[in-house]
Amino acid sequence: MKQKWTQPPSTGRPPLPEEIRNLIIRLGTENPRWGFRRVHGELRRIGHKASPATARPVLRAAGPGPAPRRQPARGKWAVFLKAQASGLLATDLFHVDTISLQRLYALFIMEVRTRTIHILSVTAHPSAAWATQQARQFLWQLGDRAAEFTHIIRDRDAKFTAAFDAVLTSEDITVAKIPPRSPNCNPHAERFIRSAREECTDRVLLFDRGHAEKILHDYAHHFNSHRPHQGRDQLAPSDNPNVIPLPTARIKRRQAVAGLINEYHRAS
Repeated sequence: MKQKWTQPPSTGRPPLPEEIRNLIIRLGTENPRWGFRRVHGELRRIGHKASPATARPVLRAAGPGPAPRRQPARGKWAVFLKAQASGLLATDLFHVDTISLQRLYALFIMEVRTRTIHILSVTAHPSAAWATQQARQFLWQLGDRAAEFTHIIRDRDAKFTAAFDAVLTSEDITVAKIPPRSPNCNPHAERFIRSAREECTDRVLLFDRGHAEKILHDYAHHFNSHRPHQGRDQLAPSDNPNVIPLPTARIKRRQAVAGLINEYHRAS
């Protein structure tokens, strides 16, 4: 009994390797808008297996604080979205302004299960006919993949007319219209708009429609091929969830979307 209770205490959890600690501080310093969950997502992308709680104390000690916690949506609509995610699309319009104060409108569709974004078009004069034509073009680009989708969520904007709905229902895609003045019922689309504005359009001067369309397509490429998403276990839409890259000692930074966003990759 004496020997049992006089054994030295357990050393507990092993300390965080200095390499990972320095990398967390580097990511937080080079990207002051990122919280600990965003930093954790970037760590996962470059092969380090660490929990979100690992990045929080390191960032807090180094200066930048963690991102605020956001409670998940509750209620029947959230249950519906989760149940239908495998065949669900979400669409919406959002506006951006050029340096000449011209207002432009961008139409996009998201594949909710993978969070893949399709920027359909950007125009200064959105109309019902324009939105309908973009829906036709989107289905043509999907080709045989259109059969994978069963529902699309949209708001009650006047540009989404019966003709717009008919294009989608022709492919057996049911249109679900959200209640008036209820953007929280289309959360995936609204969250993308927030990300696009905070990370891209609010941080760059847009000269004209062509420039705005190029910047948004560049951001969509970053969003689809690199940006980690909490809803996909910190994987990008194009990532295979069954493949986790091995860690590496040297990490390279590449600037994307006109230098607005940093992307990190394993050095070859």
